Amino acid sequence: MKSQNTVLIALFAALIVVLSLIPPIPLPGIPVPITLQTLGAMLAGAMLGPWRGALACLLYLVLAAIGLPVLPGGRGGLGAFMGPTGGFLIGMVVGALVIGWLTRTLVTRATRDWAKLGGYLAACIVGGILVVYAFGVPWLAAVTKMGLPRAATVVSVFVPGDLIKAVVAAWVASRVERVWPMLGR
Repeated sequence: MKSQNTVLIALFAALIVVLSLIPPIPLPGIPVPITLQTLGAMLAGAMLGPWRGALACLLYLVLAAIGLPVLPGGRGGLGAFMGPTGGFLIGMVVGALVIGWLTRTLVTRATRDWAKLGGYLAACIVGGILVVYAFGVPWLAAVTKMGLPRAATVVSVFVPGDLIKAVVAAWVASRVERVWPMLGR
């Protein structure tokens, strides 16, 4: 792995840590708080591409797994992965991979700025929301024993905020791509 790749992976893992440590917003009756860590995963996938984006997310999770307090609320350790948010954490890695792949597919073919922005947005919605939820919702249902339909209903309150994160990530990625077009390749 080239040193530039290592630096970018570490930089985006650090970005995810910083976004994760912004105090989470708890919601009454819901065991999953509102955080900004998925924004970091979306940015990593969109800006670094599939493998480096996924590795940045994986590095973040390794730091959490070894006990560093990098998860929202300053949590860390393997126990955090066994709780209601464990599936969402794992889903971030796959989500970043999907975002990077879709970005490569959709954005590189686009010739207009609005089409590139749309490609980034579609990638962030699919990878950063749908894929992450595909891992997180069943995990939440299993851990809390609330059942899949109830878990899906519970997390639906996060969709508007996650859509805002997807718009922010798409906008930032499209602006950075203008200045540094080879970053995600």
